[in-house]
Amino acid sequence: MAKIFPNLSEEHKLAVDQAKNELRAFIIEKQCAPLMLRLAFHSAATFDVKTRTGGPFGTLRHKEEQSHGPNVGLNIAVDMLEPLKQRFPLVSFADFYMLAGIVAVESTGGPLIAFHPGRPDMDAPAPEGRLPFPSHGSNELRNIFVNTMGLTDQDIVALSGGHTLGSTHKDRSGQDGPWTSNPMVFDNSYFKEILAGDKAGLIQLPSDKALVIDPAFRPLVEKFAADQNAFFQAFAESYTKLSELGYALEIKTLLLHAIK
Repeated sequence: MAKIFPNLSEEHKLAVDQAKNELRAFIIEKQCAPLMLRLAFHSAATFDVKTRTGGPFGTLRHKEEQSHGPNVGLNIAVDMLEPLKQRFPLVSFADFYMLAGIVAVESTGGPLIAFHPGRPDMDAPAPEGRLPFPSHGSNELRNIFVNTMGLTDQDIVALSGGHTLGSTHKDRSGQDGPWTSNPMVFDNSYFKEILAGDKAGLIQLPSDKALVIDPAFRPLVEKFAADQNAFFQAFAESYTKLSELGYALEIKTLLLHAIK
């Protein structure tokens, strides 16, 4: 089924382009790419394909959703972006958060990612309990990514590669430290490190090790470790899928209501 996206005005398209440029300058200046990528992921990964609830619709702007366990610390990201977001009233919070994730990846050396703006902002916070935890194994990861969100094994592994940016924090995962030796560079080193095993100064969480242990995940890990271009292509595709969970249907619903 073809996806339906809104036909935005030229003024709206220009605002999105300007917002992306401003986000790039902001993220580079503040050196906050890992935090912004985490914000984008947690904004979208609450989608439930069965109930068509949650998803990338800007609900992380609400304090209630920020208080969910896996979202600890993301209030910082929301507050950091607020003054910048207010300069672009035509751009929804939903689009702004997902665009921040794209800029975080692109500005640190990662792939270009397709983006279709026009997401509406939803008022109801996403339900708690839908996001993955660092302690999750392969079964739990599949339950969230495949059964709940409607994604695939490849999406799980590719999106996990986002851990090439940033570090763990004790108040969030119980551990402190980066996954890679260059945590401000987006590359395929995350996969190389988890294949290499434990290393002093670097972190591997149970959810990371699950990718190496699981017989379906491991070949993808090996592929991405050996071929950065393959990882970049897969990550870009998976991020776009993540950022559009529920979006095309929501836009179609809004258009139908407008016709009525």
